[in-house]
Amino acid sequence: MVELSGNLLYASFILYLIGTFFFGGAIRDKKGALEKKQNKWAVIAIGLTILGFVAQLGYFITRWVASGHAPVSNLFEFTTFFGMMLVAAFILIYFIYKTPALGLFALPIALLIIAYASMFPREISPLIPALQSDWLHIHVTTAATGQAVLSISFVAAILYLVKSVDQTRRSKKTAWLEVIMFAMVATIGFVIITSTFSAIDYKANFKWVNKYDEEAVFEYHLPALIGPHEGELMTEGKMEPFVKMPAIIDANKANTVVWSLFSGLILYVLIRLLFRKRVAAIFKPLVKNVNLDLVDEISYRSILIGFPIFTLGALIFAMIWAQIAWTRFWGWDPKEVWALITWLFYAAFLHLRLSKGWQGEKSAWLAVVGFAIIMFNLIVVNLILAGLHSYA
Repeated sequence: MVELSGNLLYASFILYLIGTFFFGGAIRDKKGALEKKQNKWAVIAIGLTILGFVAQLGYFITRWVASGHAPVSNLFEFTTFFGMMLVAAFILIYFIYKTPALGLFALPIALLIIAYASMFPREISPLIPALQSDWLHIHVTTAATGQAVLSISFVAAILYLVKSVDQTRRSKKTAWLEVIMFAMVATIGFVIITSTFSAIDYKANFKWVNKYDEEAVFEYHLPALIGPHEGELMTEGKMEPFVKMPAIIDANKANTVVWSLFSGLILYVLIRLLFRKRVAAIFKPLVKNVNLDLVDEISYRSILIGFPIFTLGALIFAMIWAQIAWTRFWGWDPKEVWALITWLFYAAFLHLRLSKGWQGEKSAWLAVVGFAIIMFNLIVVNLILAGLHSYA
């Protein structure tokens, strides 16, 4: 059953990848490019996307059957579910607005999220006592679904900014847009570098002392640029770390983040040298037929839909489960704090949109910041900051 689950996830990845190319064909087809009626490329693309989603849903169900619980209990499972719900949200939005260019950006982002998830351990482990509850299914899945729908606003915002920002001259806008592109390239770099060291079966063990002054062992699968607190290398022939983190920081996971940035920087420089232009400028011709008012509306509507779902899952259901598991509704755990920060940000977004008239480019930049907060929550809070949610 586990093998079938993995094969279904792989099949969904391939279908999303092929679907991306067909969405590219759909926007390159000038005939009917600005019409509501979709061309054959778009029909095939959305068909492949739906097939991919069905395959990924099959992965989710079969893994649930194999494990006996909802497969959202570790970082691999949660992130793949997040990617699946992002595709589901895209399919829903697509049938409302019929915008092929949205798929050209939404599917690659989903692919990056799934590829990023695949870099983490896939083993099925028994749930710790705090997670043995139906609220695991309710809270985590609802929160991930809310984040996925909110993320569609980012996809639409990228479309808006790539078209609207003038790439012929340097400015703060082009610089920040390149930062976004670098983050995507860094994810690709992370997948490449992790796959490479995984292929050679790289392992290095460190003995270290955690914040409770207890000895423990870290197993590194990437060379240690960052080492654990009072860490001692136990594996001969492996690299000593350049710097050691305090006990409050998960050095192994922080090392993963540093490698992501390092590999992403190398890949980004290679792309710039190859194309002789900014990464955002490379995508500029692909969005020439995009209707800015339409993608602005898509971004706004995505937040209108995603915000109440996120409120239910990440705050209300989370507090109920916290009371059951830890006998308190709120404890200032890093994950709880950043869930609140995310909620406050999108509440401010809606306030500025409705009361201050922040539309168009201002709204797009806000949607980008919102997605950055979601990614910070997914990556940094889960990988670096220690807390009660560190089981992820």
